[in-house]
Amino acid sequence: MNPLELTRELIDVPSVTGDELAVGQYLSKYLEELGYRVERQEVAQDRFNVIATGAESPRIVFSTHMDTVPPFIESSEDEEFVYGRGSCDAKGIIAAQIFAAERLRAEDVNDVGLLFTVDEELSSIGAQAANKHTVARECQFLINGEPTDNRLATGTKGSVRVIITTEGRAAHSAYPEAGESAIEKLLDILQEIRACEWPEDSFFGTTTCNIGVLSGGTRPNVIADKARAELQIRLGIDIEHVKRVLQDAVRGRGQLEYASAHNPVRLFAVPGFEQCVVRFTTDVPYLSNWGQPLLIGPGSILDAHTDHERISKDELEKAVQLYIDLGKSL
Repeated sequence: MNPLELTRELIDVPSVTGDELAVGQYLSKYLEELGYRVERQEVAQDRFNVIATGAESPRIVFSTHMDTVPPFIESSEDEEFVYGRGSCDAKGIIAAQIFAAERLRAEDVNDVGLLFTVDEELSSIGAQAANKHTVARECQFLINGEPTDNRLATGTKGSVRVIITTEGRAAHSAYPEAGESAIEKLLDILQEIRACEWPEDSFFGTTTCNIGVLSGGTRPNVIADKARAELQIRLGIDIEHVKRVLQDAVRGRGQLEYASAHNPVRLFAVPGFEQCVVRFTTDVPYLSNWGQPLLIGPGSILDAHTDHERISKDELEKAVQLYIDLGKSL
């Protein structure tokens, strides 16, 4: 296969977070047939990372994730683009990295490995497991792949995923004074958070907050006794500052639970590559034992997670050469 064909093959194996078994099996078999030593590192039941190494211990490892956001969208293509869920985030990247590693091995660069993780789209438990692997200690450079328009990212924002829950007292909605609405409590808290003016960082930029999920109540004629919100905050600043802001907004009216949290990350830069700073986060903060981190990949983050997700065929082919050049430079 060529990189475009492999991209379509991978897209057509559904792998929404939590259901990565089939794509992990596909990649394991594919890499074994190419002659790699392949380990399926168990992360949870029917979920494993794929770690592939060659004849020598890997000094450079290409890495990205196998899972996608929902819903599954099968592959298609036209003259310019390949479409489908995971086309740019990150199955096209997997294909580009495999073909780059194969080209390097053909030129007797044998100290190259591959790491493909589960669960990047939610909590990076795959990366956390991979960070404990003994192979990590042998690696000097980790080239992580995310859609950066084939530019080398010199920094990524941090991230906080927080859950806010409130409790009230149920009552008949005709007599609201007999109850206490958990939803209204939650709305008051969220309004304060929305009104926050987050400080900017000259390198990472503005901190932003997305209220992604809201739930609560049972029926419109019942005062809600429980409510819940999930927020994703993209950090240009230190986590502790954000936690203080959230605690001040809640002020004992609800409970805060941090599902994940990490600070912004500065990445290893190599001269000769177009550079950028990206607003999203990656597995990189959880792969600290895998050497100096770099981040680059084909595709636009503006196409990721959409119903029109796509990757340019030309950009995908160029990514293979960029990964080869980067590996040689390192």
